[in-house]
Amino acid sequence: MSFDVDVTLRRGNAEVCVAFAGGDGATVLFGPSGIGKTSVLDMVAGLLKPDRGHIRVGGVTLFGEGVNVPPDRRAVGYVFQEARLFPHLKVRANLLYGARSDERLQATADMLDIAHLLDRWPRTLSGGEARRVAIGRALLSDARFLLLDEPLASLDRARREEAMRAIERVRDEAGLPILMVTHDPEEAERIGTRVVRM
Repeated sequence: MSFDVDVTLRRGNAEVCVAFAGGDGATVLFGPSGIGKTSVLDMVAGLLKPDRGHIRVGGVTLFGEGVNVPPDRRAVGYVFQEARLFPHLKVRANLLYGARSDERLQATADMLDIAHLLDRWPRTLSGGEARRVAIGRALLSDARFLLLDEPLASLDRARREEAMRAIERVRDEAGLPILMVTHDPEEAERIGTRVVRM
């Protein structure tokens, strides 16, 4: 599925302007912290409204030309920098939160190597495990487009490698476009099918 983003957002005296297109695989927004990468994800998700431009996914306009589709109708799965799992729900319930059915639960858990975690509480998970559960929850929400905001930040080397392999499997097997933000050149090169420098 193709997507096309061409947006401008003003913030005080600063302006975030970015234009890129992508499709299946992973498009990585790469650049230093504070340059506006997360703001771009927030605009695609509908959490921030651009001052001008357009956002199209799969030929459907989400923003532009008098259109501003609400976030809950954009079919976008957003994985934030923190996993943001519900602490009162076990992993299985976290994964199924927002899912229309549990048909794909086992396949998704296997792909992300989290099947053995289904009956655990979030507080017992490592950082890498929690990120993989968050990615699984986004996938099971019937997302047509996956947004990943610094998904490997603050993980130690072993957990980072686990999470990176999981993202690679999602990129190669899930069949939906990924837009990921990172300031790490190794992550950009390894995960990105396309890299957009900001």
